[in-house]
Amino acid sequence: MNPGYPFSAIVGQDRLLLALSLCAVHPGIGGVLVRGEKGTAKSTAVRALTALMPPVTDSAGTRPARLVELPVGATEDRVVGSIDFERIVRDGERAFTPGLLASADRGLLYVDEVNLLHDHLVDLLLDAAAMGRVHVERDGISHSYPSTFVLVGTMNPEEGELRPQLLDRFGLAVDVSASRDVDTRMTVVRRRLDYERDAVAFAEAHADADAEIAARIAGARDRVADVELPDSELRRIAAVCAAFDVDGMRGDLVVARTATAHAAWRGGTTVTEDDVRVAVELALPHRRRRDPFDAPGLADGELDDAMSQADEDVRRSEPEPDPDPDDDGGAPDPAAEDGAPEQSSSDDAPSADEPPPRPSTGGSSGTAASGDGFDARLLQIDGVGDGAPGRRSRARVSSGRVVRATDFTGGSLHLVGTLMRAAERRGAAESGRLSIAGGDLRGIDREGREGNLIVFVVDASGSMAARDRLSAVTGAVVSLLRDAYRRRDRVAVVSVRGSDAEVILPPTRSVDVAVTRLRDVRTGGRTPLASGFLTTRDVVARERVREPGRRALVVTLTDGRATGGPDPVGRARHAAALLAADKVASVVVDCESGMVRLGLARDLATALRGTYISLPELSSASVAGVVRAAA
Repeated sequence: MNPGYPFSAIVGQDRLLLALSLCAVHPGIGGVLVRGEKGTAKSTAVRALTALMPPVTDSAGTRPARLVELPVGATEDRVVGSIDFERIVRDGERAFTPGLLASADRGLLYVDEVNLLHDHLVDLLLDAAAMGRVHVERDGISHSYPSTFVLVGTMNPEEGELRPQLLDRFGLAVDVSASRDVDTRMTVVRRRLDYERDAVAFAEAHADADAEIAARIAGARDRVADVELPDSELRRIAAVCAAFDVDGMRGDLVVARTATAHAAWRGGTTVTEDDVRVAVELALPHRRRRDPFDAPGLADGELDDAMSQADEDVRRSEPEPDPDPDDDGGAPDPAAEDGAPEQSSSDDAPSADEPPPRPSTGGSSGTAASGDGFDARLLQIDGVGDGAPGRRSRARVSSGRVVRATDFTGGSLHLVGTLMRAAERRGAAESGRLSIAGGDLRGIDREGREGNLIVFVVDASGSMAARDRLSAVTGAVVSLLRDAYRRRDRVAVVSVRGSDAEVILPPTRSVDVAVTRLRDVRTGGRTPLASGFLTTRDVVARERVREPGRRALVVTLTDGRATGGPDPVGRARHAAALLAADKVASVVVDCESGMVRLGLARDLATALRGTYISLPELSSASVAGVVRAAA
């Protein structure tokens, strides 16, 4: 069996290697989220770290630290544990077999493509990470076991973003990309080819370097508890977190732990300002992303400004030095006698009791340039679907939470319920092999919600651009896109203007890309609504081939004033009827304003067999209840 790729052989990803090493030194940091494009050694680095971690001592003795991989498509039973079926069949006793979270205790739990992890599994990870234990209450079994682990997740941002609750659980976050330096790229390729040619010889060539890193991790882990965190550096940490408006206190704690681990890593005994700076760079950028349209990371100069202001706060907090007994006891200042001011000549200089202003957290770090948006009203499709897991419409999902065992009518078999019914039928007095009859079969009743395909049809014609109406529409679409991000939908955007409609964004999970495309949309010209609905029909049809179970919801934002060619309004209604015949759910958002209103948007909603709402009604604060789009 070939050895794994050596940790020391990875080049061009120094920041990633440092973050992983610090989490190995201090597991309390909470793990690392690795964001980056494909082929940047994300998975390779994580797997290579495991061999360098100190061994674990438990009741069974000493064992190597484990790397447990959590597949995106894992079932809940496999993650938390399940009934021991062998003992039920053999002995008729209820026993529990722990899952992957038990195997990951005091090791690494690795989730590749963590942003694609099903929501019910995300909830399990959040509970385990928060409590350090897993509690299982199901099928008549009550069980609990410890599970403290370093959570490492890798993801490609092009496939969509992470839920904010899980994002905050990662102590550190690192963005990785392929180096543009020619020499570095040559080294990466040469080392990989050498490894593929003779993995054993390649590992032996880097064995000493890996052993040195392993010894450094072990030594730093032994020292980390003795590293001193002075009040001055703790104040610096608190000041920086406050300056960046970090929510809650988890960010402060992670920065403090990371700075302490970095001090131990470099062989120091006291946390310094440099340790705090490294910790802030690794622990805070992803905590500032409150919205899918906020750019990750820190803008140029923001960290320097925050650290400078924190330094001022630290200096102000230091006690005044004792007066020098040899000084002149307050002799008059010659400059004051000459009439010079004793303080700075600037009228804007802050006083000693007034903290300096916080650094700006907007500007270049944000990507949504079109309106602030609002909390959008929930739009969901009537009925129960069979689509991908999400948080919008009701659905029967094969990987959702198991609610109960039910009568078996085909499909998935509830194995525990089936065995329990067979055991109950046999009775306690009987012995021997357990037999299962047809009447013992039990099915699975699951419940959950699905993510939908949301296709935005945006009227960007001249009538919409007039009186800055399109600005309000763009803000509404941004709000709906933000809602789609939270509910794990796929989104597409169709622009209607001029002589034809244009798909400015094919279906994607990356809604921040949608905002970028929307910001650059051109406006003016006629309103070919018929073309918009026909183009949308094609988009939905293609996606049904790719994902048959994902239901589509078309959200049209228009004033309904179709123009261009003979009978534009009639052709728009005909195209809308074709879309409705495909059983596509629709919502028409009426953007008409002014004293004279034609009410054409309402007619379109009727042709689409969808829901009609006005633009102000998109806000969750405007009306009560939930707007549903009937399929």
